[in-house]
Amino acid sequence: MKKLTLSYITLAFTMVLTASCTKNLTDLNQNSKKPATVVAPTLFANAELNITNAMTSTSVNVNIFRLLAQYWTETTYPDESQYDLSTRNIPQEFWHRLYRDVLNDLNEAKKVVNEDATLDAAVKKNQLAQIEIVTIYTYNVILNTFGNIPYTDAMDIDNLSPKYDDAKTVYLDLLARLDAANANLDPAAASFGNSDILYKGNVAGWKKMASSLKMRMWMVLADDEPAKAKAGIEQASPNAFTSAADNAVFQYSTVPPNTNPLWVDLVQSGRLDFVGANTLVDTMNALSDPRRPFFFGEAAGGGYKGGIYGTSNDYSAFSPVGDLLRKKDFPSIWIDYTEVEFLRAEAIERGMTGVAGTAATHYTNAVTASIISWGGTDAEAATYLAQPQVAYATATGGYKGKIGVQKWLALYNRGFEAWTEWRRLDFPKLVKPEEAQSEIPLRYPYPVSEQNLNQTNYDAAAKAIGGDVVTTKLFWDKF
Repeated sequence: MKKLTLSYITLAFTMVLTASCTKNLTDLNQNSKKPATVVAPTLFANAELNITNAMTSTSVNVNIFRLLAQYWTETTYPDESQYDLSTRNIPQEFWHRLYRDVLNDLNEAKKVVNEDATLDAAVKKNQLAQIEIVTIYTYNVILNTFGNIPYTDAMDIDNLSPKYDDAKTVYLDLLARLDAANANLDPAAASFGNSDILYKGNVAGWKKMASSLKMRMWMVLADDEPAKAKAGIEQASPNAFTSAADNAVFQYSTVPPNTNPLWVDLVQSGRLDFVGANTLVDTMNALSDPRRPFFFGEAAGGGYKGGIYGTSNDYSAFSPVGDLLRKKDFPSIWIDYTEVEFLRAEAIERGMTGVAGTAATHYTNAVTASIISWGGTDAEAATYLAQPQVAYATATGGYKGKIGVQKWLALYNRGFEAWTEWRRLDFPKLVKPEEAQSEIPLRYPYPVSEQNLNQTNYDAAAKAIGGDVVTTKLFWDKF
């Protein structure tokens, strides 16, 4: 089976250009360096790798979420931290990577699995469920980045002008699909084995991950669909992560090209593009946060000092990205116990009585788990939590402020989730830089390729969401 590519009209346009440069059109069907068929485990592993790379990369051509969350700031060229998303066509590159490199591989893997008559029925069911969960994860990222998106027509290679589906309708459908996929997982049967980089074939781990992802997704809808969110989170919580051993972690290799993209961008490139942002570093300094030596290196002269967010900064004068993040095999997290405990704390504050425990206990568990996961100790976590500014009983800002600030700190290096939580909780109180081209983006604008090559559907989508601008709130962003 030939492996298809997506990207709608962009694909057709590329094929036309390729054909015009090819003397013999039959050459298009021949590639001595590429196998004629690709097995499902390879396609699945490649999809896991590509979505993780897209979410982990710090290339300003792909992923500027650490800048939007004000974790880092730039040195010589501050364009992206001033919210210039168009010069490098960042939304288009992110969009294409997720549709073309992730969803397409998953769609092909699904076809291969379904067509394999030799595959054990229980194994097939597990593999299809895992493919489905990663598909849902990926669509959720695209939706929470752009709003209305191609969904119903997205994987139809013959449809060069896919319509955009309503974001809320898609979101609710993804949640229904997630329930069905989780129900189909059977821990007693095998799955993708070592081709599953997240859990190495541990289906029980996937079930916990699916429940944890369900909690995350429903909490995003908590202000828009409070009753449905309550029911969904209460159902998922008992089956979600209960310790860091459950975390969904993508373990990179020390051998290129399968190293962490951070190593490629920060070390192999030899570039000195980023330092810690004063927004984050000042907050951590004020709280004597024990994670500082793991997040950052010390500035010249000692101590931790953040560059002024959204301006040019002298790399040598401020705290660089920490050595831990520069390791070739530094892992990347999809979702972890820390995040789930913050979700449980918020659920209780929102009156979701089916979630056991107290908000303070889950909050304390979350902060402690974060500190330990970065290399700190229980004693350091206890000291940190004893501060009036951190302790749940005395920290300010209401539950959204208490959870929002500490969750922002805990989500360091996971810029997309931090940006989503900031949009949802409105904490911490981030301020745009003086030279910003816009307010802090609440969404990415649609790709230029869609504006040019799928104009009718693009125009309808832009109108439906209230304008294709970065300040348009997504449907779930109510406050």
